[in-house]
Amino acid sequence: MADSPFPLSVLDLATVAEGSTDAEALRRSIELAQHVESLGYQRFWTAEHHSMPTIASSSPDLLALQVANATSTIRVGSGGVMLPNHSPLVVAERFAFLEAFHPGRVDLGIGRAPGTDPRTAAAVRRHTGHGVEDFVEQLAELEGYLDGGLPEGHTFAGVHAVPTNPTRPPVWLLGSSGYSAALAARLGRPFAFAYHFAPDNAAAALRHYRAEFRPSPELAQPHAILTVGVITADTAAEAERLSRPMGLSAARLRSGRPTRLPSPEAVERHEWTLAEEAIAEHFLATYLVGGPDDVASRLRELVASMGADEAMITSIIHSAEDQRRSYSLLAKAMA
Repeated sequence: MADSPFPLSVLDLATVAEGSTDAEALRRSIELAQHVESLGYQRFWTAEHHSMPTIASSSPDLLALQVANATSTIRVGSGGVMLPNHSPLVVAERFAFLEAFHPGRVDLGIGRAPGTDPRTAAAVRRHTGHGVEDFVEQLAELEGYLDGGLPEGHTFAGVHAVPTNPTRPPVWLLGSSGYSAALAARLGRPFAFAYHFAPDNAAAALRHYRAEFRPSPELAQPHAILTVGVITADTAAEAERLSRPMGLSAARLRSGRPTRLPSPEAVERHEWTLAEEAIAEHFLATYLVGGPDDVASRLRELVASMGADEAMITSIIHSAEDQRRSYSLLAKAMA
């Protein structure tokens, strides 16, 4: 993709399709990383979610290690780790561990949402004592460990993240609102915006990020990723057919009945309610669905209009073969 107007990357959730197991979904994620690496995609990130039957990526650090072991050039990391769910020291150590094995290939994307429903969030956070209101303090502690230690006077001064390495993974701030954009600008960090589920906030957030960005030792100029949902196939009609399972899955999740990702054939047999149709239509409105040339054109326009530097593509498709083909067609059309 050397001729692409901007780099393309991948956000994968280790989607669990009907008829498969969680273990198969994790192996499929690794195989997808190998495939998109061969196509020239720049990064492969996975995201932390809990207690969701459609998503197997509960531990993005462990999955990133498996992906890195199975690839050689693509950057690997989290999109992201939900910091209030964890001790900053543990996150620093796990990503230092990744960096020790794969120096210069690791990204640490940090978010502040729970990555699940409120009840599960309470179960995840019962031993951390952290909430989103502590996020800035937690982030400073995390970066202190990555930089070699916390300042004198800090409660945990003298505590070090092991293993220590000559290099550290860059910390990316992730978000779907103006808060994370403003924080990334103030701290001089790279920023990734989740357009695929919060499109209305994207333009304002990215404008603020660029306008208010303060250079830091880690980053001299702002760098923004726009995460975009894409499903493409040989024809627009086939792409539409492949997108429908994601709409039904979203409708079931919103109604408190989450399931594994249904097949297109199961969706065709499903008797839709009006509420399900409305939720699916609203959810899929943020996705670029169609033939490859049309999708590539719309993606170029979207990234340019938002002022992003990079597009991170997420494609939730029932069949592994269809998913790989979607990424292949997009790469070819973008080049």
